[in-house]
Order: sequence, then structure tokens, then C-alpha cells
Amino acid sequence: MTNDNAWDYLQPEPFYVKSVVPIRQISAQERRRRLETAKYNLFNLASDDVFIDLLTDSGTGAMSHNQWAALMRGDEAYAGSLSFRRLRNSIEEIFGFEHVLPTHQGRSAELVLMTHFLKPGDHVPNNIHFDTTAAHVQYQQAIDVNLVHDRIYDLQSDHPFKGNMDTAKLESYLREHGDKIPLVCMTLTCNSGGGQPASLENVRRVGEICRQFEKPFLIDSARVIENAWFIQQREQGFSNWSIGAILREIMAQADGMWMSAKKDGLVNMGGFIAVRSHELYEQLRMYEILFDGFSTYGGMSGRDMDALAQGLQECCSPDYLAYRTGQVAHLSVLLREAGISVTWPPGGHAVYVDAAQFCPHLPREQFPAQALSLALYLEGGVRSVEIGSVLRGRDAVTKQDRFEGLDLVRLAIPHRTYSYTQLEFVANTLIRMKADHESIRGVRFVKETPVLRHFTSEFELI
Repeated sequence: MTNDNAWDYLQPEPFYVKSVVPIRQISAQERRRRLETAKYNLFNLASDDVFIDLLTDSGTGAMSHNQWAALMRGDEAYAGSLSFRRLRNSIEEIFGFEHVLPTHQGRSAELVLMTHFLKPGDHVPNNIHFDTTAAHVQYQQAIDVNLVHDRIYDLQSDHPFKGNMDTAKLESYLREHGDKIPLVCMTLTCNSGGGQPASLENVRRVGEICRQFEKPFLIDSARVIENAWFIQQREQGFSNWSIGAILREIMAQADGMWMSAKKDGLVNMGGFIAVRSHELYEQLRMYEILFDGFSTYGGMSGRDMDALAQGLQECCSPDYLAYRTGQVAHLSVLLREAGISVTWPPGGHAVYVDAAQFCPHLPREQFPAQALSLALYLEGGVRSVEIGSVLRGRDAVTKQDRFEGLDLVRLAIPHRTYSYTQLEFVANTLIRMKADHESIRGVRFVKETPVLRHFTSEFELI
């Protein structure tokens, strides 16, 4: 975990390539023109403007031959689909929850959940809310509260579970605001905190506190299978547990989960809610039918439910998880060896570059992570994403920019897509940029959208 030799993390791909998609790198002059047209927002680029696309691992990976075969089994019945039955059985086997509602992706699950649980003025504690979760909390005129342990802000600390909730803060917050807190959430792994996992000990303690205060506890599970891998590899007492056993123990602490299945589900589209209580299932089912579709498809086609049922099983493979996290670690160490600060230890799905350290000449008000992500595209045709002050948005009460916290550039690695050589190209590009970092220019808003502003706002270089 603390080894500084990048080659020690190299894990051969547990698959061979059966189909390829050509990519090309357009000229630096053309990249600059495309970025100007995109109003300096990388979300506005067309995919063929990009050489290596590390914007997100959400729905951008490659499906296996067994998943493609599963597509052909798809039962497209409006109600009572056999594909839904196979998905429900897979979820119950892996996570232990009986009641399942498919959704078209994670944020529609969040819409169902937050509509049910929240009213204006409520508070929702989390380790760190993912951006869409926070947006759905705020959409209900409630307040998103991040109670992650402070060690997550020490990028160089070797602590293996920086995604842990600070349980002392959680207890204190529940005592002070308990009547305004309808539920407690955890994001596993902690995406906005560098993809860092939480320990099973910490999840158990959060569950105990929630039961003590009689608060529902739900887990944002987009990358919970990767989190289970880190528990097996890093937490004392679990090295002999299977990934499935760890996942069922995680979920035994909670009342329910939701998943954007475009991550650990290894599919291009889909998600679900799963809960223990039949009563809660019936309450959520009403909103599911209103917002997404009937409760046995919920915005997903039958073929996609079958592909997801297969993908969840494949993600639990130790060979796959070793390769998946090995790619992240390999790129992390290459950058670290070159003096580039990244979140440490390596997380599960992405490398997070410390933009404040990379661009010390840029003040927070010039959004250094956004500036670095733009410069990376201009230099190498690599698309990344800002995880910092732009993404955090404005405080729900003061309406001021949230400059506290980390300013990171996330290099999210799509599942089973890029080779180690392509990731080494990314590393070499950043290393080359580091030598001339003072040429990177800050940015400011030209058009700021009020919700999830990083997706659609427009910028200009300063």
C-alpha cells in the first residue's frame, strides 16, 4: 500500500481484447479551437475531440462477452419481467436485500429517496456527499452535511481508510440536530474525497449510532465492491473473507442502499435501490412509478437488467479487482515518483491530482483544478474532471463559493478499457506539464448555472 515502485502494482489484465475502437489525437492547435468552442468546459467536448477520456468511469467501460450474451436474454415485458427477477436475485445474493427497485441510473434513485425522506430545512449527514446526491438534497431545500474524518485532507497520510465517517462528529450532530435529520448516508468509496474507502469497523459504528438515534442508514454504493476489496486487503481480520461476505456484512449495518450501476455494475446505464423493509419498499415504489417507470423495470430495459445482473457478479471477482485497483495504483505511483502530489493511498477508480500543489501560483478564486484539467487537455488531449471548488458549488445558506476542502483533478479510469501504456502516456503528459506549470492560466466564470454548475457552466481563461 505504501510501496513507491510503480511496477509492483502492475497487474496483468484478466482478459484479452476481442474488439477494438480506433482513437486519434487531434493537433494542439485544433484542441485549442475545440476548447474555445466548448467555452472551456470539458463536458462540452465531443468524444472524438478527446484522445484518452478519463472524465469518468461512469458507464464508459467495456462489457464482457457474457454480458453481451446476457443482453440477448432480455425480457422486455412491462410488468413482471424475467430480467428483473434475475437482477433482483443477483442483488439479493450479493448484498442481502430482498426488495429491489430498478432505476435508470443513480441520480434517479436519489430523486426517489430524497423526495420520500426530505422536507425543507432537513439535514442529511454523510462522509462526503457525491455531487448529484448533494444536489438532490438541496433540491428538496434541505442541507447536505459532510462529516468525513479530517485525515482525508492530508493527502500524504498513509491511513488506509480515509473515507471513514467521523463518528464523534456524527454523534454530536445527531444530538444537536436530531429532529431535523430524517436519514444518514455514507458514500462508499468516498468519490469526492479521492476515491478513499471506509473500513468495515467504521461502517459498523455508523450503523450502531443510527440505531441508537433511530435514524435510517442508507449507503451510496456506486463503488462499494471496490470498497469491499480494500477492506479485504487492508483491514485486519478480513483477509480470508470473500468479497461477497464482506459486502453482505457492510449491508447488514444499513437499512438500504442505492447504486449508480454504471460503476461497479460494469454496465453503460442503470441503477437500483434495495431495502430491507417491505414498508419502506412500498413507500419508495410509489415515487419509482411516478418518476422512473413501473417497479419491475424502473427506466431500464430488460436486456440492460440482464447485463447488470451479470456485471455485478463479475465485479466481485478478486482477479478483476486486483487488476482494477492495480491500474489506479500504477498511475498514482508514476506521478508520485515524479513529485506530483496525488491522494494517497491509491483509491479504487481514479487518480486524484492535487491541483493546489501543481499550480501554486493560482489562488483558489481562479479555480486551479479547473485550470489544470483544461491545460491537460490542451497538452495531451486527455479529458479529466475537476473535483474541487467548481464542483462543490456555493454554500446553501451563505451562497458563497465553497473554497474549503481539496482542489483535485480526477483521472477516472474506465473499466476494462485503457491499457497500462495509455495510462503511462497520461503520466508522461502531466510530468512534462509540471516542469512548466507557471504557464497554466486560471479561469473564471462567464456563465454560472445554479445547479450542478460544473456540468454546464461556461468559463474563460484569465
